[in-house]
Amino acid sequence: MISEFAHELLVEPRFIQPDGDWGRYALDNGDPNFEYRFRAKKLALDHWLIDEASLQKVVVGLGAPLDALAFALEFQEALGIRDAMMPIYLEEISSTLYGAAYKASKAWLPARRLAVADHQAIETGMSDGHPTFVANNGRLGFDAQDYFAYAPEAGAAVRLVWLAVSRDCATFTSLSDLDYERLMEEELGAETVAAFADRLTGLGLDPAAYLYMPAHPWQWFNKLAMTFASDVAARRIVCLGQSDDRYLAQQSIRTFYNVTRPERRYVKTAISVLNMGFMRGLSPKYMVATPAINEWLQALVEGDATFRELGFTILREVAAIGYRYEPYDKGLRQDSAYKKMLSALWRDSPLPETKPGQRLMTMAALVHVDPDGEALLPALIDASGLDAVTWLRRYLRAYLTPLVHSFYEHDLAFMPHGENLILVLEDHAVVRAVMKDIGEEIGVLNGARETPKEISRIAFSIPEDSKLNCIYTDVFESFFRHLSALLVEHMGFDEQEFWRLVGDCVSDYLAAHPDHEEKARRHDLFAPDFVRNCLNRLQLNDNQQMLDLLDPERSLQYVGRLANPLAGQRRSGR
Repeated sequence: MISEFAHELLVEPRFIQPDGDWGRYALDNGDPNFEYRFRAKKLALDHWLIDEASLQKVVVGLGAPLDALAFALEFQEALGIRDAMMPIYLEEISSTLYGAAYKASKAWLPARRLAVADHQAIETGMSDGHPTFVANNGRLGFDAQDYFAYAPEAGAAVRLVWLAVSRDCATFTSLSDLDYERLMEEELGAETVAAFADRLTGLGLDPAAYLYMPAHPWQWFNKLAMTFASDVAARRIVCLGQSDDRYLAQQSIRTFYNVTRPERRYVKTAISVLNMGFMRGLSPKYMVATPAINEWLQALVEGDATFRELGFTILREVAAIGYRYEPYDKGLRQDSAYKKMLSALWRDSPLPETKPGQRLMTMAALVHVDPDGEALLPALIDASGLDAVTWLRRYLRAYLTPLVHSFYEHDLAFMPHGENLILVLEDHAVVRAVMKDIGEEIGVLNGARETPKEISRIAFSIPEDSKLNCIYTDVFESFFRHLSALLVEHMGFDEQEFWRLVGDCVSDYLAAHPDHEEKARRHDLFAPDFVRNCLNRLQLNDNQQMLDLLDPERSLQYVGRLANPLAGQRRSGR
C-alpha cells in the first residue's frame, strides 16, 4: 500500500536519514500521535522498494500492530476515498488479505519447484497477477465456500453449467471457418449434444430453436436462475446440467482451462463478481464482433514477417454467444453490468502449438514471490543455466520487440500486462510470447489502419502524445517497474543494467527497421520523461467501474511525469 500509493503521489514518505544504499523514511497523515517508519530504496519510475522487515507503526512512542484497514482509514483523505465507497474498498482489501492468507497457508510449491512445474501448477500457485493494484483480489460476491470452489489459487476442478438459450434472444458468431455445429461437436462431443437435444425434446421444446452455451456455476446459482427468472419460466433459458469435462479457473478468474481434455478450448464466462474495478461480465454486444476481430488480427500477425521471425502469435477467441435479457437490454438506457450477465466465448488452447520440450507460463509468474520470500524468476534463470543478462535479452526479444513492432508498424496497441501474456519456455528460457484477451483489449490508434466496419469498435482516437502510453504505462510502469525491483531485491541485479537491456532491445529493433526512423523520432521511446498514469487512483475514485469502456482515455488519472529510464540511451545516428 505504501509503495504503490507513494508511487502515485497519494502519500509522501518523509526522508529521515541515509542507511547505506537505503534510506530511512517516515510517513504520517498530519496527526502527531502516530507514524509509519521503514527503510526503502527509490528505484527508477519512482518505485518504492520497501524493506518489509523494517516496517513499523509507532503510536505515541510505542509500537502498534500493522493493519491494512486502519491504514486505509487513516489516509482516507489523502487517498480521496469517498465515505460512501469506503466500506466497499475496505471489503476489497479484506478479501485480498483473505486470499493472501490462503496462499501462504496452503500446500504451496516453493519457487524453485514452481520454476520447473507445468502451466497449470504455476497458474494455481502464483501470488497474484496484477501487482500494481493494491486491492487486486477483491472478488466481492464470493462467500468463503465459493472461494475454495472457484478461486484460481484453490486449484479446484469445476464443472461448468450448460444452458440452452433461445435463438431469439442470443447471437452466435465465430471465425469464418468454424460453425456452431462443429464447435459443439468438438467441445461437447456427439453423445452430449444428442443428450441435450433429448432433454429439450422431452420438455416439448424444439432443439433447433436453441443454442447451447456454458455458464459459470456461481453465475447460474447466484444470478441467472433468479435475476433471469422470467426467461427461465418462459423456457427461453433451460438448464441442461453440468459439464462432463472438468475445468480449472485461470488467473483471470472467469476463464477456464479444460483439464479433462486439454486439447479443447479455453472457455470464458461472465461472472457478476466485483474484482479490481469492474464487475466481471461479458457484453453480448461486444461478443458479436469478437471472432471477427480475432480473425482480422490473426491475418495481420500471420502476414507480418517480423512477427513470424519472433514467433509471436495470438490465442484466438474463435466463437462467442451473447444473451440479451430484454428488461435490461432494452429497458436500461445506459451501459450497465446487468447487461453483461450471460455471455461466453471460446479461445484457442496454446497446447497444440507447443513443440516437444516446451512448456507454458503466464508472464505474471515472473514477479511471483512464494510465502518463504523466494522469487520464481531467479530460480527460473538458475534452472536455465544461462546468466541473467542472456536470459533477460531472450525474454525482452520475445515480449517487448513484438509490442514495439506492433506500435511502429501497425499503430496497434495490446493490453500486454502479465496476466495477458503466455510465455513459451524451452530449457527454462523464453523462446516466444503468445498474446491473449484480444477482442476486448486491442486498439488501432488514430485511424492508422483501416478496419472492417463490423470491427470498427477497436479503432480509437486519442491525443498523439498519448499513443506511446501503450508501452510506457502498460509495459514500463505496470510490469517492468515490478520486474526490475524484483531483480534488484532478490538477485542484486543492477537496475540500470536492466533498463540498458530494455533500451538495447528497442535500439536493436529500430536499427533493423530504418523505415520507422521518422516515426520513432515523433514517438520517442527514449524521451526524457512520460506521463504518470495512476491506476490505483482509478479504483479509489470508482471501484464499481473504474473506466468508461466507451471512452477509456477520458477516465485516466494522469499525475505529473516520470523520468524515463531509457532517456539518453538512444544510439548515435538514430
